[in-house]
Amino acid sequence: MEKISFFDQIARNKRKSIILTIFIVALVVGLVYAISYLLLPGFAILLAAIVAVVMIVQAYVSIMYGDKIVLSATNAKPADPVEHVYLINTVEGLSLAAGIPPPKVYVVEDNEINAFACGRNPQHAAIAVTTGALKNLNRTELEGVVGHEISHIASYDVRFMTLVAVLVGMVAILSYMLLRSYRYGAREEKGKGGLLIVVGLILAIFAPVVSRLVQASVSRRREFAADASSAQLTRYPEGLASALEKIKNINSGKMNVSESISHLFIADPNRTPLDELYATHPPLDDRIKALRAM
Repeated sequence: MEKISFFDQIARNKRKSIILTIFIVALVVGLVYAISYLLLPGFAILLAAIVAVVMIVQAYVSIMYGDKIVLSATNAKPADPVEHVYLINTVEGLSLAAGIPPPKVYVVEDNEINAFACGRNPQHAAIAVTTGALKNLNRTELEGVVGHEISHIASYDVRFMTLVAVLVGMVAILSYMLLRSYRYGAREEKGKGGLLIVVGLILAIFAPVVSRLVQASVSRRREFAADASSAQLTRYPEGLASALEKIKNINSGKMNVSESISHLFIADPNRTPLDELYATHPPLDDRIKALRAM
């Protein structure tokens, strides 16, 4: 099997993630233009500008306060300096290796093996690990998991995924607005921009589905990149690979976590029949295989 370098793996996944993000932004622009044309054709530019401002404000609020919301939603508690000393030391050591300030460390009371990172930048970040991970993982496996989350923080993945989530939400809102415009007679004037109206309707119907697929794809590619970066930090890919195997064999996939934040975890906390279509994480077997190919 061909060996892939750490840097090649990281660069490849980041490049593909950027392409996917550009696509979803283009989808939002298309919806804004369609709504502007149908509702207020004479004020299309003004309406588009207002929507853009709303998106910026929403993104700002999400980035500034998203970490507090996530920690509260998962009932995460600050790690105990005595009981969780190895976890805290591991976070500090790998943060130093990654060249970022040590994030705050939290523990989530749950038997599942899992962890997540949140925050707007490396200076304002946190890592949370479940009690199930602390109980079931050995030292090298825990280091691999922590390295994965440190990588998300160091590469601004957490901020990136927050912005993608905001864009996906905005697509859903705009699609709803466009469909409502048809219901209340926004297309009454016949013979005007028929092709654009058809395109707008198609966008309104399929944009939410496509945006969710893009969200899942961006998240999956970021998981591969964080796995590769963790292996680079720990210099031991097998540690994370072994941890992922335990997640595969032990976890039930039934954590009490909202789907809106499930993409932040190292492994999908909620497995559903729709995972094949909307999964925010790549298959564990594929991640393990990629790590052992390094």
